[in-house]
Amino acid sequence: MEKRRVVITGMGAITPIGNSVAETWESIKAGKSGIDTITHFDASINKVHYAAEVKNFDPALYMDAKDARKMARFSQYAVAASKMALEDANLLGNAEVLEDTGCILGVGIGGFEVTEANCISYYKSGCVKTAPMTIPELIPNEAGGNVCMQFGLHGPCQAVSTACSSGTDALGVAFDMVRSGRIDCCLAGGAESTINGYAIVSFEVLHALSNSFADDPKKASRPFDKKREGFVMGEGSAILVFEEYEHAKARGAKIYAEVMGYGSSCDGYHLTSPNPDGIEGAKCMKYALKDAGMDPSEIQYYNAHGTSTKINDPSETNMIKNAFGIENAKNLHISSTKSMHGHCLGATGAIEAMICVKAINDSYVPATINLDEQDIEGGCDLNYTPNKGIEANIDAAMSATFGFGGHNGAIIVKKVK
Repeated sequence: MEKRRVVITGMGAITPIGNSVAETWESIKAGKSGIDTITHFDASINKVHYAAEVKNFDPALYMDAKDARKMARFSQYAVAASKMALEDANLLGNAEVLEDTGCILGVGIGGFEVTEANCISYYKSGCVKTAPMTIPELIPNEAGGNVCMQFGLHGPCQAVSTACSSGTDALGVAFDMVRSGRIDCCLAGGAESTINGYAIVSFEVLHALSNSFADDPKKASRPFDKKREGFVMGEGSAILVFEEYEHAKARGAKIYAEVMGYGSSCDGYHLTSPNPDGIEGAKCMKYALKDAGMDPSEIQYYNAHGTSTKINDPSETNMIKNAFGIENAKNLHISSTKSMHGHCLGATGAIEAMICVKAINDSYVPATINLDEQDIEGGCDLNYTPNKGIEANIDAAMSATFGFGGHNGAIIVKKVK
C-alpha cells in the first residue's frame, strides 16, 4: 500500500517559557531561560530548589472551572495546548472532522502531585480524606481522555508512556495512524507536570538533577558544557495536528511542515543510563531516516535531547556521529533547547518537535544557552550552537529523545514542497 503524506496543520503549547507557540518561540529566539526558584511547593527540605515551571497559567482561559477541578495539572496543560492547536488548524468546533479525529499523547508519569497529596492525606487521616477523583486525575491516559471529552474527538485515543521519549513516540504512533489511512486527522503530542516535593526528591536520590545553581537558577541547565551536573525538571504540553495532505488541502488548511519519518529503538543496557557508545540509541535516528527515505546529509538541524547530564551528552554525541556519519555530524546544526525550557519528561519530545517546525518556518537555529566552556575533552565535540542562535536555511530537521529504560525515539519534519 502506498504511504499517504502527513502534514502539520496546527500547533499549541504551554511551556516554561511561554503559554503559546508564539510566546515560546520568541523566548527561544531571545535565549530566555524559564528556570527559576520553585513556587509550586515549599522546596526548603529538598536539595533542589529550582525548576522550569509553567508561569501565569489560568485554566479558566481554556476550559470550564468545574472541569478543571477534576484534572491534574498535566491534563489541564494538554487541554489548553489542544485547544490552541485546534484553533490554529481551524478545526475547533468542526464536528464533522473531529468525530473521527484521534488523540495520541505521550505522558511519562501523570498526576504525580495528586499521588503525593492523597498519599499524605491517607496516612494522616485514613480513607475519609482520600479524594474520590484520585485515580481519574492521576492516571496518564486521562490527558487524552480529557482532550477528547472537551472537544468532541471520537477517533483512536491512546496514551504512550516510554519515559522521556513518550512525546516523540506519541508523534510516531499518530504519524503511522494517519499515514496508513486509518484516520485522516490526529492530535499528537505530550503533557507532563511533576514539579512537586516527592517527584523532585525521587529524582534527587538518583543524582539526576542539577542542584548547585540556587543563586543563579537560569544557569543550571547547560548541555554539553564542562560544568553541567544534571537536568532541570520542566513541565508543560505541546500538541500538533497531524493531517493527511490531501485532506488538509481540500479544506484549505495552512500547512507548517510535512512529517517524513519516525524511528524507535531500545538500548537494552541500563535502567537509567544510555549506553555510552551510542550505537543502539543511534538506531532510532537511522530508522527515522530510512522511514523518510532520506540521506543524513538532507537534515540541516538536529534538536538534541541534550539533558545536561554527565552521561547523556557525550553518549548522544556518539549517537549523532553513528547515525549521521562523522562528516555529516560535523556539518549539522545542533542545539539543546532544554537549556531554556528544562526537561519536560513526557512532554519534551512534542515541545522539541514543535520547535523544529518553527526552526524550519523561520530559517533559524536556536541556541544552546549556558554553553560557556564546551566539554570537548569529555566527548562533546560537535557544533551545538553555543549561546546565540543563527539564521540558516533549514529544509529538514530531526528531533530525538531518550528515556529511562533505554527508550529512544526520533522524528523528522520537512518543508512542504
